[in-house]
Amino acid sequence: MDFRADIIIDALPLLLEGLGATLKLCLLSFLLALAAGILVGVLRSKSLFFQRLFAPYVEIFRGTPLLIQLFFIYYGLPSVGITMDNYTAGTLGLGLNGGAYISEIIRGALFSVNQGQEEAAKALGLNWFQSMVFVILPQAVRVALPPLVNAFSTIIKESSLVSVLAITELTRASQLVYTRTFRAFEIYLTVGLLYFIIIYSASLVSTRLEKRLNRFQ
Repeated sequence: MDFRADIIIDALPLLLEGLGATLKLCLLSFLLALAAGILVGVLRSKSLFFQRLFAPYVEIFRGTPLLIQLFFIYYGLPSVGITMDNYTAGTLGLGLNGGAYISEIIRGALFSVNQGQEEAAKALGLNWFQSMVFVILPQAVRVALPPLVNAFSTIIKESSLVSVLAITELTRASQLVYTRTFRAFEIYLTVGLLYFIIIYSASLVSTRLEKRLNRFQ
């Protein structure tokens, strides 16, 4: 087999540019997913009304392919007068999809906290919001951290799908290089390694955070 390292060297600037776009897209999408997930998860854990209200959002985004969701947001919504650029559509699609999964992570973590903690907070004079922020959520974070890192890793891997919206992130950059070189082995091996480095780094950060939280606990 003729392995050509020069292909990787020549393609590296474009791939690194795509990597930067991927990281930016994933961070923005994860922040959106985290905000939506915490809001929906907390509300669904405390009220039957909110549980029923947000159930369609959670079930639809968990029960349909992300690719279809991206197509609907970018190509379908303009039919009803809602238009956005491809980058915004990609971020919104990834964020809302991730938020549906994170909401269930948060809800499960909240249920893992002993009911007596909330009763003790009320006895100290804390209202619902104060007890949630200062007592319940800090304990739930310790339980939710590993699956949240998994959710972030999933967003990174699924970000490759936004290439269909002509966003020049890592996967699309690799496709552009391939159309010029027709060297699939070198290009996609490099791209796979770059994705692995990002996800493995996130896993290492998660492990360190877990150790600190356990030490604090």
